[in-house]
Amino acid sequence: MIFSSPIFLYLFLPLFALAYAIFPRKNMVLLIASLLFYAWGEPIFVLLMVAVAAVNYLFGILVHKESPHRFRYLVIAVMLNVATLIGFKYLGFLVGNLNYLLQIFAIPGFHTLPVPHPSLPLGISFFIFQSITYVVDVYRRHAKPAQRFTDVLLYVSLFPQLVAGPIVRYEEIAERIQSRRSDWKRIISGVELFAVGLAKKVLIADSLSVPVDQIFSMPANEIGAGVAWFGIICFALQIFFDFSGYSDMAIGIGRALGFNFPENFNQPYRSRTIQEFWRRWHMTLSRWFRDYVYIPLGGNRLGVARTYINLLGVFVLTGAWHGASWNFIVWGLIHGLFLIIERLGLANWLERVWAPIGHFYVIFVVLLGWVFFRTDNISSALDYLGAMVAMNPISIGSGLGNAASPYMLTIAILGIILATLPVRDSWESKDTKQQWKSILLYSFLSITTLLSLALISSYSHKAFIYFRF
Repeated sequence: MIFSSPIFLYLFLPLFALAYAIFPRKNMVLLIASLLFYAWGEPIFVLLMVAVAAVNYLFGILVHKESPHRFRYLVIAVMLNVATLIGFKYLGFLVGNLNYLLQIFAIPGFHTLPVPHPSLPLGISFFIFQSITYVVDVYRRHAKPAQRFTDVLLYVSLFPQLVAGPIVRYEEIAERIQSRRSDWKRIISGVELFAVGLAKKVLIADSLSVPVDQIFSMPANEIGAGVAWFGIICFALQIFFDFSGYSDMAIGIGRALGFNFPENFNQPYRSRTIQEFWRRWHMTLSRWFRDYVYIPLGGNRLGVARTYINLLGVFVLTGAWHGASWNFIVWGLIHGLFLIIERLGLANWLERVWAPIGHFYVIFVVLLGWVFFRTDNISSALDYLGAMVAMNPISIGSGLGNAASPYMLTIAILGIILATLPVRDSWESKDTKQQWKSILLYSFLSITTLLSLALISSYSHKAFIYFRF
């Protein structure tokens, strides 16, 4: 079930809101709704999620007690979580690469191993990461262990941000699970944000998926440079509005329920360095790796060389987190390498030069990375990069077809404007005392919501890109 589907908007959400308003045991209503939400697409893997929550609940008790074995219990808990993630998401990838190495080196006595292909539970990367934060935060005394197993299960399964984030730390939400308040101001604010996210997803991201799918499904040697650039720019806009749209909807629902989920996006395409980009893009994932991997590895406290190794290692893991493919690892390496280059002096230079130079540099690096993120394998990515630099002996606009219709061009231009200009600053600084601004705001939200609902009813809705992670 996804937020932009009719079943969610017209059935699940109204019934949940009614039950949440009527019944006094809010957490139980929310927990049941969250399990039903996940079971709609993953009925079997609900049991996995319950088991993960149960294991972490028990280890939370162990790591909180005064004991010489506290750290040992923490290590075991983290290893169990990581092993679960590897088993479902990476085992086939690891065995396949091991077979490849065995064939290359022709090691005597070794035979090709069967490659497992387990089903990938929806959003497993998100709920495993949140499970890790639970035991780590309790171990660090940043939060007390949950008194009830259902509190941990609610934290892990909370449906607004269950399958695509934002990644919420347990210490940020522990008190809200125990006690929270909501009022009409919070509800209205949450509905506004949900409407913004819905428009991002349906009107922009889903529209741009049409030229993106069309262009990336073509052989790279059949498209010209102009089409290749148009395709990757559209994908950059699609993934931003798709993921930030989901985050807005998740934060909006959470706000209406009394939770304060952390922000996940802050116009990343306005960045002037890759460092700044990662302070603005998928912010909760960035800080998760910073606080639970980079700093424990030593961060920048152990010398320059170790800092660079830690950075590169973190971004290899960031790439792998997105998928069991070398494409994602290369994507992570690209960002990690440019972060190191910036630390070597490029960032200082970019701060001194004309601002558009920094913006174009970031866009270039990010688009380079998105090629590897969107294509299926390294070979396809290199072929697509070849098309972008006009290595194909065909005209620059070959293969465009109807991918660049007036409607698609309009949506792409609108997406560029919204993603790069300080529209967000104007939105957040609105003066509610000026009535005409409020009227304009709510008129705009009403129109975009009606358009979104009309489009949802007229075509097959598309899953959020990050659901597969």
